[in-house]
Amino acid sequence: MITSLLRLLFTKSLKPFIFRNDNKTEFNTDVPELGLYVHIPFCLTLCPFCPYNKVKYNKKLVSSYKDALIKEINIVGKLNRNTNQISSIYFGGGSPALMIDELSDIFIALKNNFNIKSNIGIELHPQDINNDTLSKLREIGFDMISIGIQSFNKKTLNTLGRNYIDGSEKVKIAASFDFLTIDVDLMFGIDGQTKEDLRRDFISAFTSGATQVSTYPFIDFSYANNKSTPLKKGDKKVLLRSLEEISEEFNCSRTAVWTFGKKDVPKYSSVTRDNFIGFGASATTLLKDSFKVNTFSVEEYIHSLNSNKVPTALTLNFTKRTRALYWLFWNSYTLKISNENFKNLFNLNLDSMFKLELSLGRILGLIRKTKDGYELTEKGTYKYHLIEQAYTHQYIDKTWSVLRKDAWPDNIKLY
Repeated sequence: MITSLLRLLFTKSLKPFIFRNDNKTEFNTDVPELGLYVHIPFCLTLCPFCPYNKVKYNKKLVSSYKDALIKEINIVGKLNRNTNQISSIYFGGGSPALMIDELSDIFIALKNNFNIKSNIGIELHPQDINNDTLSKLREIGFDMISIGIQSFNKKTLNTLGRNYIDGSEKVKIAASFDFLTIDVDLMFGIDGQTKEDLRRDFISAFTSGATQVSTYPFIDFSYANNKSTPLKKGDKKVLLRSLEEISEEFNCSRTAVWTFGKKDVPKYSSVTRDNFIGFGASATTLLKDSFKVNTFSVEEYIHSLNSNKVPTALTLNFTKRTRALYWLFWNSYTLKISNENFKNLFNLNLDSMFKLELSLGRILGLIRKTKDGYELTEKGTYKYHLIEQAYTHQYIDKTWSVLRKDAWPDNIKLY
């Protein structure tokens, strides 16, 4: 309900957002900064709580997937007209390290098509962390890692349906490899989880060697196979507040709604790039005037590229206002809304497009003015926390549910 009301308020239109299967091969990369995302869908075990696109590891399928991935990179690379240095690269999954022996070839393909220097991150499952894998990652060029610990607590992991691994030991091993950033993903709002449990998780992450902690609320997706439901809104609020308190004790900066990091250390983020191209099954691409989603089916992804076709399943074409709204939503997640960045991207001042909305935000105490735009207040940060979860249920859950069932849907309408 809240997302529908906000859509009407901000878009000033009754029309829904419509993703269409338009079969167009267009990539308008005429943007100030461009990031890259690579999706590796393979996992040894399928965690019931994880909503992301994933399949069981299969060596034969991995080989075919690598070939298809390189083909997609080469096809899109030829269409790319942006010669600027890539702002960042992020490998997600799945468990990307399961393709450790294939990552070098994939990385070479990226370097052959894009201007790559640094800020190269990868998501790691704790079970994949060992000296050999980390050495190979450093040799390839990865300088940032994100470890999906979720919790250091055996009982909490059991509630999530994940086998216990000594997470502290895994973070300590990673800390010995001189990565610029070591992010630890934690989850909060899990049934039975207490403020003290979350506090211990936060302390364990930083004392083991993390430079940043990302704390995501447990969201029960409609298609997930969770054994339990998330805590109620009020209980989640208590846990979120406890994270704010412990981060202050550790002298951490809050760099996003759910992220806390050591000061003067590069931050790691998988969701806040202004423009990016995604490669792989279920990968998304955000550019100047469109948002594209690749087919979720690994088999159909491979088949499409074997036929020399880009694997785009759906495209949402933006108006200038809806593209600006997308930017506003995800930049609000970082707590800072930069007028300079907005102007570089849209050739407009923030206030010229969102004067009424920003004024209302100030009146309601959700944002305050800064030298370069606005920043979220404590009240605004909590409201964003609530809205983002509603957005996930209303839009992301629906979109992913459809794409999990249908490799090439005709369209999806989001109201």
